[in-house]
Amino acid sequence: MPVRRRRSTALAAAVATAAALGATVLVTAGATTATAAEVPLKDYELTWGIKQTYRNYVGMFGTFTTSGGATQAAGNGAFTFVDGTGAYDTTGHTVDLAFKGGLVSKSTAHGFEITLTDVRFDSKAGEITADIKKVDTSAGAPETTEGDDVPLATVAVTREMKDMATTLTAEAGEYLGSASYAGAAGDPLTVVQKTSPSTPPASPSSSPSQTQTQEPSPSASQTAPTEQPETESPAPTPTKTTEASPSASATKGEVADGTLGWGVKQSFRAYVVGPIAKGRVTVSGGATQAAGNGAFTFKDATGTYDTDADKLTAAFQGAVNFKGHESGGTYGLDLTLSNLKATLDGGSGKLSADVNSLGTLTQGVVLADLKARSADLTAEKDVITADDVAATLTAAGAKAFGDFYPAGTALDTVDLSVALSSDAQLPDGGSSGTTGGTGGTGGSAGGSTGGTGGTASTIGGTGTTTGGSTGGGSLATTGSDIPGPALAGAAGVAVAIGAGAVYATRRRRTQQ
Repeated sequence: MPVRRRRSTALAAAVATAAALGATVLVTAGATTATAAEVPLKDYELTWGIKQTYRNYVGMFGTFTTSGGATQAAGNGAFTFVDGTGAYDTTGHTVDLAFKGGLVSKSTAHGFEITLTDVRFDSKAGEITADIKKVDTSAGAPETTEGDDVPLATVAVTREMKDMATTLTAEAGEYLGSASYAGAAGDPLTVVQKTSPSTPPASPSSSPSQTQTQEPSPSASQTAPTEQPETESPAPTPTKTTEASPSASATKGEVADGTLGWGVKQSFRAYVVGPIAKGRVTVSGGATQAAGNGAFTFKDATGTYDTDADKLTAAFQGAVNFKGHESGGTYGLDLTLSNLKATLDGGSGKLSADVNSLGTLTQGVVLADLKARSADLTAEKDVITADDVAATLTAAGAKAFGDFYPAGTALDTVDLSVALSSDAQLPDGGSSGTTGGTGGTGGSAGGSTGGTGGTASTIGGTGTTTGGSTGGGSLATTGSDIPGPALAGAAGVAVAIGAGAVYATRRRRTQQ
């Protein structure tokens, strides 16, 4: 395919400035000197998930790997690229930023490896671009396609540059493996400065009469400078606050409240609502699930703590049910986890739950071994927080999942927050999820309570939609968004069908 050649940040900014000012001078290919209308930018971050259904697809049988400072949010979340540098055009109120970090999407089973680097955001053009290398081995011999500054999505630019709507391009569909992506809604895009300066940056010295500008603010409508507010600021510098010292409350006692965030395992969630299980995920009893078949939040914690001994025991309300493989009203998969309980002692601990599998209840099953990033349990403003706690499947947990995953498998990480007093403010936990009411339309599976108390909420099945965007089930269940090279091969289909058959068989053996 045609290759778009990379242009330097300085040259792009110079061309944009010359056009905005109506300059008569010729901008040459070697131009590197910024004009008076440009302000240099640095320390920006770009967060974009590409498309949630694409992440679900890759996560089912493949992996995402970040490098060069790029990261991925827990639960197969969005990607963040760092160290963004570039220029702000104070005349046109536009920014052009280039970011560091790489991303590799790979599935050996389906024969593809896609590498993204040099991610860029140009607010004037309203687009995201990247250098892409795609290696396709689905047909046998490797076939490599490369492109520089490939346009991945158009962006509806806003002044704040947060949660901007994106639309995937035809090039994105070609490189990601699905023509149906062209024109489809992508994940929202956010571009922010990581560290705000302690003092407002001065205006360029070459233009002393210019009104001082604190932070760049691209105008979605490209309004003339005279119509802009006197100070542009997409990310106002926050008032500096002194970090709270450790709580002076009692060092041991009873937990007043708390939340536990856990996705179980992202690939399992995608499998349940995918084309093999054709099922649904249901939360109840006060539990919530993040949009797009995301992670779960369990609430209303009770338990005890001892910050001197670095010990915590907390039990949480709510349940989650996984149901699929329906045949004649009978389900090969019907698994409910409820009454979750987490313990930590010096940074290590256990995660247990009551497990109801195909109608058989087993209480207090230790599902995972936990390992916190720090052994210390320190209260800040009467709240103990332990995020990104590693969870590893136990032998008992493997049995609970019908030996679908072997013991030792890494599960989704766990986020714990417990309040030590009734007036302590817990971090936001799962407010974007759903609880109660009616969730997305399921597949052939009927409604499920999935636990005790409350009205169930479901995600998955055919054509699920959450919050106005396609949910986690759509790619897997409709098939229309599945990348062509991936499931087109007979080997890939065999792997998927085999996984479903093995799971259903193991569940029945466990029940027997």
